[in-house]
Amino acid sequence: MGLNSTTRWKWLLASATLAVVLSGSFSEIPFGFISGTLIGTLIGTPANAEDGGNLYNTELDVTQGRSYFERQCSRCHGFDATGNDETGAPDLTGRLNRASTDVGIFDILRNGIAGTAMLPVSATLPDTQIWQLVAYINSLSADPANIQLPGNAVAGMELFTGKGDCDSCHMISGKGGRLGSDLSFVGDRRDPEELVSDLITPTKDVEPRWWRLRITGRDGTVREGFRMNESSFSVRIMDTDENLWSYAANQIETYARVTDSTMPSFAQTLTDSEVDDLVAYLFSLRKEI
Repeated sequence: MGLNSTTRWKWLLASATLAVVLSGSFSEIPFGFISGTLIGTLIGTPANAEDGGNLYNTELDVTQGRSYFERQCSRCHGFDATGNDETGAPDLTGRLNRASTDVGIFDILRNGIAGTAMLPVSATLPDTQIWQLVAYINSLSADPANIQLPGNAVAGMELFTGKGDCDSCHMISGKGGRLGSDLSFVGDRRDPEELVSDLITPTKDVEPRWWRLRITGRDGTVREGFRMNESSFSVRIMDTDENLWSYAANQIETYARVTDSTMPSFAQTLTDSEVDDLVAYLFSLRKEI
């Protein structure tokens, strides 16, 4: 089932028109992690692009932009440009709040963002290469209006709170559980193909934020939970019943990291059409602009 669904989403995405929607705040990147990102040295007065759009948007330009991105930006943003929770580097594949046009992205890359860790690219980098980088970033995000989904979002919403029991772990608009990620705007950061993968093979790619700790205390009691706080002197976890447990360092006998997902696979519990409906609902959860 997973293979057929994934293939279908690939076809849908391939037919979509790609457009820029900048997401996330560059100010979220810790200063200590900016090396190798979209950085350079700001010299003289900032230069702004004229509002003429991007003329360097061919397939070759996108390839060249990707090459530059992988060399200079991927250390923080990742090779897939989805960001890094550990470093705070934002996801560049969804909507960014700083700009909504190619020119806006160009100006951020050329001039940086004052008062944040997002510094400009090198002053010696030709405008052509910056436009190619814009083209690559532009290619990362599909315009939701151009993606036609086979599922029914209303039926998917009923599945979310009913048969799927998704709200026991996930929260939407302040309602639901805390054992999974907040899905209020999941459509901004996950495309339909990724949502299918999340539902069918949830353990395939678990973000470090959702790894768990398995702790054995001095009394032999074993507990497992999400890491809430950790320091050189203590650690605090939350178990699946949302109970909090705190341990001083000298109270821990063993300590292990668990990297698989607590989310079950729906490969056997939902039909193909139900997966379609649930994906349609989740993909509809986006910020209004």
